[in-house]
Amino acid sequence: MRYLASSEMAEDRKDAAPGARTGFFAKVKRGLFMTHTEILEKLGTAVKESLGIDESVLASLEEALLSADVGADTADALTRSVRSRAGASRRQDVEALKELLLEEIEKVIASAPRPGPRADVPLFVTFLVGVNGSGKTTTTAKLAAREKAAGRAVLLAAADTFRAGAIEQLQTWADRLGVPLVRHREGADPSAVLFDALSAAKARGVATLFVDTAGRLHTKKNLMEELAKMRRIAAREVPGAPHETLLVLDATTGINGLEQARRFVEAAGATGVVLTKLDGSARGGIVLAIYRELKLPVLYVGVGESADDLVPFEPSEYAKALLGDDVAH
Repeated sequence: MRYLASSEMAEDRKDAAPGARTGFFAKVKRGLFMTHTEILEKLGTAVKESLGIDESVLASLEEALLSADVGADTADALTRSVRSRAGASRRQDVEALKELLLEEIEKVIASAPRPGPRADVPLFVTFLVGVNGSGKTTTTAKLAAREKAAGRAVLLAAADTFRAGAIEQLQTWADRLGVPLVRHREGADPSAVLFDALSAAKARGVATLFVDTAGRLHTKKNLMEELAKMRRIAAREVPGAPHETLLVLDATTGINGLEQARRFVEAAGATGVVLTKLDGSARGGIVLAIYRELKLPVLYVGVGESADDLVPFEPSEYAKALLGDDVAH
């Protein structure tokens, strides 16, 4: 199975960074090296000690998937799918097992909605949501860098007003990138920042507004209620806004971050995921849990600290990186 660009948005993301496709595989393979090595070692040992793909091998497969952070439900589902197909396979070696697993992983990824085409609107509004520490502010800046490289005028909104240093952090990025920023004082109402940013974006005729939202509030107000309020304001000021809401997840938190993610999906209307810190210390199986359990596509992965270390996610290349790029497929 090959994954082809299914929308104008997918093509647009690739065009924003020439060579992103090869860069993705090189960077993600490096980040997933320890995970795929551990998976293959466990499977190889299990097959050698068995007479084929039997229950002991399948138990090792499920254990390997759990260690890769795919989560219990997804590990069980993948193992059951492989079990149902392994009996009919003429080959019973580790390569056959890898091929079956790769195909099932691709099915999981294919089951999630694909991103639609970028809305053809004068002002495209993107919200960045997620818990503090996920890399949300840095991701906001990296996305702005990609938009600027694509030749679009960009504006940033520092609406994460309650995290100490968040406004200054985004200001530093804005200065570095040469991108304007709308900001208020620390502790200000995030919705007020958003309103001013929307007004400024319309007045200046910029193409894209990125809004860095709060990961928590230092008040009695509920974060999810605040995000819902911001969505209403955006829709009132700009028809259809926010056009995209990206949930930023830290890959190193693994499956533990999934429950928090569900709350943002429900309350903030997330349309896609940016997975950060996939640079060697993360067990990248969390991608499969995102697709299967959150039913969201991963749009970008962060593999480093520099502005160009945010690359468009390529599902089939991710699957190969997880299992080793030598899988015959």
